[in-house]
Amino acid sequence: MANRLMVVIPCYNEEEVLPKTKNIFLNKITDLVSLGKIDEQSRVLFVNDGSRDDTWKIISDLAKENHYFKGISLSRNRGHQNALLAGLDEARNFADITVSIDCDGQDDINAVDQMIDAYLDGSDIVYGVRNDRTSDSHFKRATAQGFYKLLNLMGAEVVYNHADYRLMSKKALDAFFQFEEVNIYLRGLVPLVGFKSSCVYYKRTERIAGKSHYNLKKMLSLAFNGITSLSIKPIRIITTFGFLVSIIGLALIIWSVISRLTGNTATGWASIISVVSFFGGVQILSIGVIGEYIGKLYLEVKKRPRYIIEKRT
Repeated sequence: MANRLMVVIPCYNEEEVLPKTKNIFLNKITDLVSLGKIDEQSRVLFVNDGSRDDTWKIISDLAKENHYFKGISLSRNRGHQNALLAGLDEARNFADITVSIDCDGQDDINAVDQMIDAYLDGSDIVYGVRNDRTSDSHFKRATAQGFYKLLNLMGAEVVYNHADYRLMSKKALDAFFQFEEVNIYLRGLVPLVGFKSSCVYYKRTERIAGKSHYNLKKMLSLAFNGITSLSIKPIRIITTFGFLVSIIGLALIIWSVISRLTGNTATGWASIISVVSFFGGVQILSIGVIGEYIGKLYLEVKKRPRYIIEKRT
């Protein structure tokens, strides 16, 4: 018996791109059904993340035009990660396997065939990994590579050059939803689930229409959120640095006492200001990092819903 597939696609202000990429997803579903790889009940699920344009209207119309299309709409914009999470939660009670992919058409939809083959070979999680970023600008390529290296350096386990294009079995999804934290970073959480996994490599192409919603600021924010959500390494770095500074401070105190006793003291306004300014800046930065962790704890304790679904097609 063929497996039931649901393709989950988060959408935010995608009125320009949706009419152009809808057939890409539809053709892939129908091809896989005709090949007998997936069940005829398989669906494409669009998740409207509180878009301010006509994205939800387009999704609603698509659902009326073709039974393969379904849609849910969040009550407000909750961000890409929460929109994707909402779609995955909706899919796990419906499908045997779930594939998440962006709406812009940059990820090669044909890699889904290889993902399903890997699943049939025993993998519960199959990561879509980019092996060619020539379509990216030099700046974007350099910052993206630095992004993955920074995450790994800070202790967040992520698959290099993998975003959110992946296949997950129902077993893997059910296990994943045992992670109940509010501050989610899917790229780092999914590897923590375990189970057998594999990678499928593909070339990322240029965006078909519209413009990317991920600028440098959002990428840095995503990286910082990923690090502080998955690792306490920044706290340990601060602790280690504080210990080293304490040793240096103790040495300076001893030196000051000895200088005073030997009568070699000399006033040095510039050196004092430099030292105070440096360590003052370090202290403020450290307090900020610790405050970020405390803020995340506050949000976790409140247990507010990560998203609210307002409409379904």
